[in-house]
Amino acid sequence: MSDSVMQVELVAADRLVWSGEASMVIARTTEGDVGILPNHAPMLSTMVDGIVDVTTADGETWIAAVDAGFLSVANNRISILSEHAEMSHDIDLERARADLDRAKQAGELLNEPEERAQAAWAEARIRAAEKAS
Repeated sequence: MSDSVMQVELVAADRLVWSGEASMVIARTTEGDVGILPNHAPMLSTMVDGIVDVTTADGETWIAAVDAGFLSVANNRISILSEHAEMSHDIDLERARADLDRAKQAGELLNEPEERAQAAWAEARIRAAEKAS
């Protein structure tokens, strides 16, 4: 692996979602969006529900929806660990929209933590699918 690429692994609780070499990764953390390029300083951050945008070494763009988790960067290796992660091309946009509507109807103004989490996950899936299209 050269100094112009990084090894990236996007891991959900139950499986490896994506792995490969990348020239750039953008992810949302509790501190805001972070862009990571090769030779980035080591860091460990908490992620929030959102999307991860990966530009591969070949110039392709891969987008995934993730829920809260962790982002680790060290020695040109990025590990993104999340309970749920789904690649944009695997997302059923209409189902995600229906899930969001159902979560909003189930919670009275989304006051319950479970409904808020379900709504945030649905919103992340919607954003990932829409950004990729």
